[in-house]
Amino acid sequence: MAYLAFAETCAGAAGRVFTLPRADTVPARLTALEWSVVALARNDRLSSLRAPGRISMAMGTLFGGFRNPRLADPQLEALRRIAVLSWNHGYTVPSREVKAFLAAGYTPDQYELVVDSVEADRLRREERLAA
Repeated sequence: MAYLAFAETCAGAAGRVFTLPRADTVPARLTALEWSVVALARNDRLSSLRAPGRISMAMGTLFGGFRNPRLADPQLEALRRIAVLSWNHGYTVPSREVKAFLAAGYTPDQYELVVDSVEADRLRREERLAA
């Protein structure tokens, strides 16, 4: 429909202005693998975002128990980092991390989808604990 992109806003019955959906926009989505990365990031600590130092590597080798949560795929690692920050800080994610997420090939809509879903899950958990 060629006229759909021409008239993007219309007045509703109550005089409100609303936006018509554009034919060329696709809703933001993540694959099942990407959603599993977001879910697994819930258990990762903020310290997992930093590279392990020599001493912690040596202690892990000596005593065992060292687990590297970083992912081999750079795009999935960018998603994990955003998810870890979102699980721990909500909407206050450093801009450099958002830029790295976008540079990895994700869209701003996918960023909003991740952060909004994490925040919604956090609120549901808090409500369950309060009840």
